[in-house]
Amino acid sequence: MTITQNHNRHPFAGYTIGILAPNLNYEKTLGNVANAETFDFPVLYEVVDIDLELLFQGDESLNETIIDAAQKLEASGVRAIIGACGFFANFQNVLKESVNIPVFTSSLLQVPLIENSLAPNQKIAVFAANGENIQHALAAAGNTNTDRYVLVDVNQLEEFAPIRYGKKPLDNEALERALSDLAKETVDSDPSIGAILLECSDLPPYAKAVQEKTARMSIS
Repeated sequence: MTITQNHNRHPFAGYTIGILAPNLNYEKTLGNVANAETFDFPVLYEVVDIDLELLFQGDESLNETIIDAAQKLEASGVRAIIGACGFFANFQNVLKESVNIPVFTSSLLQVPLIENSLAPNQKIAVFAANGENIQHALAAAGNTNTDRYVLVDVNQLEEFAPIRYGKKPLDNEALERALSDLAKETVDSDPSIGAILLECSDLPPYAKAVQEKTARMSIS
């Protein structure tokens, strides 16, 4: 019996997951979505040349560029698309309507799952690369239970500046300490927090340290 796999009929094959990646110049640590060595299977990147501030804002002027990138990944044969920035959540709806494969733009799509895993009186701490616009991104991903979210702006950390602004080398150990300390401080100030969600796709390398420091489920 011969099985035909039409989705492999491309100039190259084997890339199941396609990743939308902003064109940003900074060190991508192992565990970062934008570091291909994070995955134990092939992934295909499509670099998206966009203004990061507009991405944070969910500016509709980016729609065409982001849609074109997603459609290029689909045409290359990937079977699903993810985003290398949590604020791609702002474009979840327009992207899923523009391609015929599953789209998982952001870790923020996990919020309903986390909510259903917690007691009704427990909250989710959302650690975001941009505190000013995170509420908009949460809403764009369909998350409207705002009374359950404790929003934490990671941009307040000096150690995060190499990732956020790319102006100096990243001190990986220093960021891990600073982030886990901030998480501990956040949980101590509000014991009703039952889980921590890391919006930024640069933060998964530090999820284990956050979980150990806070004794809370850390999701990225």
